[in-house]
Amino acid sequence: MGKFVMKKTNTGIKFDLKAGNGEVIATSEVYTTEAACRNGIESVKKNAPAAAVEDQTAEGFAAEKHPKFEVYEDKSGEFRFRLKATNGQVIAVSEGYKAKASCLNGVESVKKNAPEAEVTEAE
Repeated sequence: MGKFVMKKTNTGIKFDLKAGNGEVIATSEVYTTEAACRNGIESVKKNAPAAAVEDQTAEGFAAEKHPKFEVYEDKSGEFRFRLKATNGQVIAVSEGYKAKASCLNGVESVKKNAPEAEVTEAE
């Protein structure tokens, strides 16, 4: 089962969503308060399962309504996704993947793990 791990940074607090194997599958922005970070986690839990996948690497892709996962290719040619909430705000992003299939697996992993994931704090 996945878990959200909240972690303090130099400028605030952020979270990582980790899969059952401990791999980080999504990361948040840095929030100024713990309450805002917890709201971000709740937003991911709520939005991820129902979010459509918008594959921006496909020619003539169909734009999806929010909430959605946007799959795109970054400047270095790696595939990434970002989860946008119903208001269009980015609430979680992935690492870079060499293969699009791996990126899509990451999306599925977030959809599967986020709703039931426990929330913990990094040591």
